[in-house]
Parts: sequence; structure tokens; C-alpha cells
Amino acid sequence: MTLKRILGALALLLAPTLAFAHPGHGDNGLIAGLGHPVGGLDHLLAMLAVGLWAAQQQGTARWALPCTFIGTMLIGGLFGFEGLQLPALESGIAASVLALGLAVALAVRPPLSLAVVATALFALFHGVAHGLELPDMSSPWAYAAGFVAATAALHGAGFALVRALPRAAAPLVRLAGAASAGVGVWLLAG
Repeated sequence: MTLKRILGALALLLAPTLAFAHPGHGDNGLIAGLGHPVGGLDHLLAMLAVGLWAAQQQGTARWALPCTFIGTMLIGGLFGFEGLQLPALESGIAASVLALGLAVALAVRPPLSLAVVATALFALFHGVAHGLELPDMSSPWAYAAGFVAATAALHGAGFALVRALPRAAAPLVRLAGAASAGVGVWLLAG
């Protein structure tokens, strides 16, 4: 499969979801949930980076990192539904973009326990942010199903991209990680 086909398929996969991020879709929690992770650059980059980073790993880490992110994000979303405010929420999200981008750029392979704890911490911030932005009149469960599905798709897209590219393209993946880290620095400075 060529890079052009992979990117084309990814664009087709995400195009309908990007449209959901725009207002005017009523109070459908599922659609709002699908749109939230792709509607903000911070969420989009962090969730793609989890998939990219997982694909750079070996063994159990390949599935443990995305599963940890999704599970902890869902718990954070439930906290957000209840109105829990984390200190420095936006800074935590920006830091996740920076750290996950660096992890991809450097292709780090820390011990699994450290990778899982870091991934869970970042996911908690993203989940609380998702939960706090539950639209009025929306079903929290439909909204949660939407942001979980969109996140899983973004993780899967990042993972598939790395796994489908030839080994010679690894520097491009690392460059994408560095660019994401740069956005994280910009978000933290803003």
C-alpha cells in the first residue's frame, strides 16, 4: 500500500468526523462526542501521537498504550461529567501534546509501567476536558461513546500509518512527532 493511498484513506475516514465538529448538529451526544477529539488541534495531535508511539513499541506496549489511554480518558470523562476540575487542565493537555510528540520523535521505549502511567496521566486530562464540555441536552453515555470511538479511530490511524509505511519512512514519523512537540511548546507558551 502506498503512502498516497494510506493518506487518502485516512482523509476519507476523518472527513465526516471533522464535519461533526461544526455547530448545528442538534443535541445528539454521539455526534458531539465524535467531533470533540478532532475539533481541537491539541486533542487531535495527542491522540494520533498515542497511536504512532504505540506502533513504535514492541510486544504488550503496542496495545497497552492505546487501551490505557482510552480507559483512563473514559474515567476522566466521567469525572468531567460530575464537574471535577483538574488544576492546570489546559496546561496538562498541552504538556501531553509536547511529551507524546517527543516520545514519537525520539522513538523512546521506556519500561512498560512508566509508559502506561504517563499515558494514563495524559488521558485523564483529555477525558476531564471532554467531560466538562458535555453539550446541554445531550446524553452523557452517547457523548462518551462518541469521544471514545473517535479517539480509538485516531489511535488506530496513527498506528496503521506507522505499521504500513516502509522502514525507510521512519524519519518522517519522527519528524511528525517533532512537529507535534513543537505545537505542544506553542500551546504551553500561549
